[in-house]
Amino acid sequence: MEYSHSDAELVKQPIGYWSWAAYKAVVSRIQAALAGIGVTQPQWWVIAQVARADTVKTRDEVSGLLRNYLDAGPEVMEAEIDRAVALGWITEDAEGRLDITEEGRALYDKAAALQDELWAERHAGISDEEYLTTMKVLQRFIHNTGGHAWHH
Repeated sequence: MEYSHSDAELVKQPIGYWSWAAYKAVVSRIQAALAGIGVTQPQWWVIAQVARADTVKTRDEVSGLLRNYLDAGPEVMEAEIDRAVALGWITEDAEGRLDITEEGRALYDKAAALQDELWAERHAGISDEEYLTTMKVLQRFIHNTGGHAWHH
């Protein structure tokens, strides 16, 4: 790969710009790939939370967990849960407990396989050690600037 600048120049580049550019590239690629199989990224989050749950999760639990993802917010997550129910991917009982349907499981399996492919694509030529260092450096930037971030 050819880098944008020499090493001496790269260490002086703004992290805000490069983290934003990486975010845009990664999220745009994920969203376009998911759209190709008929699901939005927030719908994928909902389906994945329900499909992967060891115990039944409620609407409030799923919405509460996901509302901070990419600043989606509670309104977006509530609407996406409603949409997943309307599309027949999940069901919701009177107590707000969510369950995956057969159609939802099939979509989950397809989207999970796609996510695995996208992970491999993003990580091509990047060692686990490099990835770990990147994650720690990004978390340090967040900490050093007084920010807060959490991902399950």
